[in-house]
Amino acid sequence: MKEIFDGIYSDGKNIYTKNLVLGKKVYGEKIVREGGEEFREWDPYRSKYGAGIKKGLKKSIFFNGCTAIYLGSAEGTTVSHVSDIVEEKGAIFCIDVSEIAMNKLTKLAEERENIYPILSDAQMTENYKEYFETKADAMFQDISQRNQADIFVRNSKFLKKGGLGALALKTKSISQSNLKEDILKSEINILEKEFEILQTILIEPYEKHHYLILMRKK
Repeated sequence: MKEIFDGIYSDGKNIYTKNLVLGKKVYGEKIVREGGEEFREWDPYRSKYGAGIKKGLKKSIFFNGCTAIYLGSAEGTTVSHVSDIVEEKGAIFCIDVSEIAMNKLTKLAEERENIYPILSDAQMTENYKEYFETKADAMFQDISQRNQADIFVRNSKFLKKGGLGALALKTKSISQSNLKEDILKSEINILEKEFEILQTILIEPYEKHHYLILMRKK
């Protein structure tokens, strides 16, 4: 098992994170034990960030001890792997508008104390600004709305200067008719108000009409 990024491992075929809660699965993933340690397989078909890693992400935004913002955390599939990466000293503030998803995420947070669920619309930043008196190291977004780049920029005030961000861009949520390449260009123009774009990755075949955009806060 080779460490390819901080807290992210590969056996040459699949990617893994070291399980923070030994013996516990989150979404039915395979557990591999090697050298007295336990690794959870990261399914790229169920995680846009995992898909980005498989498609050649140059730099991971998460690290041990990282304070991260996760916009659109859903039920916590990807969140659980981020939890493994940031470990006990890190923290993930998970914002989602769905009460059903938040109920499941809250149960996950009972097992993983570095997860902090926040029930809120990610456009309503005033609802959760109290959590970010100290700015975060990293920010990830996975939200199916028309104004995805705008939401990311709106929340960038909670990210420290030089902090890394990644946006899972769903082009079909923005337009059913425009070319995905044109949508990407338009959204990047918005993101560049606050961010330096480091990499864009088309994450097909794991997710159709999806890009992962890696960036750094100016």
